[in-house]
Amino acid sequence: MKKMRLYTPGPVMIPEDTMLAMARPIDHHRTSEFRQMHEELSGLLKYLFQTKHTCLTFTGSGTSGAEAAIAGCLPEGHKALVYRNGKFAERWAKVCASYGISHETVDIEWGNGVKAEDVEKRLSADSTIDTVIVVHSETSTTAFSDVEAIAAVTRKHNALLLVDGITAVGCLPVKMDQWGVDVYITGSQKALMLPPGLAFVAAGPRALAAAASATAPRSYWSWSEQTRFNDEGFFPYTPATGLLFGLDEALTLLAQEGLPAVFARHARHAAAARAAVEAWDLECFAERAHERSVAATTVLLPAGHSADALRSVILERCDMSIGGGLGRLADRVIRIGHLGDFNDVMLLGTLGGVELGLRVAGIPHRPGGAQAALALLADTAPHGVDSTALG
Repeated sequence: MKKMRLYTPGPVMIPEDTMLAMARPIDHHRTSEFRQMHEELSGLLKYLFQTKHTCLTFTGSGTSGAEAAIAGCLPEGHKALVYRNGKFAERWAKVCASYGISHETVDIEWGNGVKAEDVEKRLSADSTIDTVIVVHSETSTTAFSDVEAIAAVTRKHNALLLVDGITAVGCLPVKMDQWGVDVYITGSQKALMLPPGLAFVAAGPRALAAAASATAPRSYWSWSEQTRFNDEGFFPYTPATGLLFGLDEALTLLAQEGLPAVFARHARHAAAARAAVEAWDLECFAERAHERSVAATTVLLPAGHSADALRSVILERCDMSIGGGLGRLADRVIRIGHLGDFNDVMLLGTLGGVELGLRVAGIPHRPGGAQAALALLADTAPHGVDSTALG
């Protein structure tokens, strides 16, 4: 049987310890053992989001986390400002529309992050806007937004801030309480090193207060149901028990490594991947270096060359899957994931596979990208790249 290697921006490779935790005999979700595990998970999730407040877990994809956030804390009468700078940022506007939430959209050129000064300008011009929605690390473009600076603006204007952290949480510094973010979401299949199937919504006190005032019909996405059962150590509905045991193991691994070391590891691998792109004489899609997320690297191919054809070559020759372009970037870019369970050898193998594919597919490039990455990795200690340097 072939061993497929997933070097996409998600799903990602899963540590063996996590796989073994998920392979354990299934446990009932109303036992004292399960409650003990759930209580441990609560503490680990709070550490992950750097919050002392509520962390809700839903069985579903990352998009379900976005819907849970909208349904949970945007009751009638709210007006949201939704920034769209990529495929997944656009999805938030769709969810708002589906729930009949009044919202204004701001389109930003793909490859750029949201600017705090623009948020300031728009909140100052329209006092009816009381919620801002941004994507921390836009998975489709790998562009990064400065959530800390944006949060300072939203707090000043007493507006809620909802952040899509699906490829940020566990890769980039996330300091929910310190920054004053009201809602952060993420999914299991990214830096948390699990299969798809779990969504997480971390909610601060202002978001919880907004949720308590909501009167629109809600059932599965009800925060009150989740928090009521969570306070007793359980879930209101049957959860994905196998994934939860895997989550317990995966979060334990991240805690043992320590979040500063985790962030530095991602930053170092991002720097090495970008050294390879520069050596190939190709272009990173995210426009500004300081706005490139450390979760993945998006590579723009020369005009007239198919990114999907390149991905097919890499898959066939290397049993290795890398990400393709989404939406307006379809067939124009490849996305190299370097998040989650990842080390130097995996990165070098990934870049070697991409370079092999470039050569076989006849795409113009200079050779030596993998060697450039190797040189950077050899010359820097495992935690030798500042995690703030690349977002």
